[in-house]
Amino acid sequence: METLIRSAQGGTFASDRNADVTLEVHGAPQCTAVNDVLARVGDKWSVRVVMALAGGSRRFNELRRDIAGISQRMLTRTLRGLERDGLVSRAVTASVPPRVDYALTPLGNSLRDPVARLGNWAIANIGEIEIARAAFDAESDHTKL
Repeated sequence: METLIRSAQGGTFASDRNADVTLEVHGAPQCTAVNDVLARVGDKWSVRVVMALAGGSRRFNELRRDIAGISQRMLTRTLRGLERDGLVSRAVTASVPPRVDYALTPLGNSLRDPVARLGNWAIANIGEIEIARAAFDAESDHTKL
């Protein structure tokens, strides 16, 4: 295993936003595994389900109401994937109709902080990202002429 240290980009000031980051470089099998996990926890619906369950267990229709724009099919698929990966538990209570509750597992709870940090980073940096996109798009339009 090789460790790389990335320093702040030249011309920028070191701060807590761009401090040195340790990056472990692994072989192909580990990268494939990481990509697989990131595909699950990085998609927008999984992130929103994890954050919706951060306050405690919820029923399917509660989740569907609280996650704007998600279809029944997509919520079902997302919950199944999160359950398969051990991030969400599903509890069925025998009643008429059956009651099904979803909750974060301890592993799912451990994902809350990184997801919240990433969301906060996005909120804090969206202005800079929009400026960069506009500059890139303007330059790309200019070079097409």
